Amino acid sequence: MSLLRRVFEVAEGRSVPIALIGGVALAAHGIVRATKDADFLATDLGLLDATVWMPLEAESVTVSVHRGDAEDPLAGVVRFRRDPEPPVDLVLGRERWLDGVLARRQPVELSGESLQVVTAADLVLLKLDAGGPIDLIDARLLLSGPDGPQLRKTVEARALELPRRLQQPLKKLLSAARP
Repeated sequence: MSLLRRVFEVAEGRSVPIALIGGVALAAHGIVRATKDADFLATDLGLLDATVWMPLEAESVTVSVHRGDAEDPLAGVVRFRRDPEPPVDLVLGRERWLDGVLARRQPVELSGESLQVVTAADLVLLKLDAGGPIDLIDARLLLSGPDGPQLRKTVEARALELPRRLQQPLKKLLSAARP
């Protein structure tokens, strides 16, 4: 069983919602770009407890837990490695709007395995929040795709859920990504 699937199963076994984000989520929504790892999002800080991941360590998975400090926008990241598979990162967000993102996640089939992925609209918002140059390009690509007009409406409707710090960047992104 893949490392990606095993990370998902351990979290789901604890009734903790997690969803694919990043390059794998982009691919699930029709935007293919090279990526060296897979990323999940969760908000349950209990996943930062190393003992949660002991079953994976028994399967020759290296698990590294990194907690964010008070100024870090992330509560932490749990990194999983098992050669020769691509690494998996579990990003732990601390903001409450991310719970809505996880509540809207959708099933996706990847290499015959059923996992959960964030919606395209939520992926746009996550890319906006990450704010890096590649992230903003990814968000624009999603918004300019065939579902762009409907996606734009959904993103605009979710704007009220976002923290104030993201309101102006969202207006700028939507302005720059005109169809």
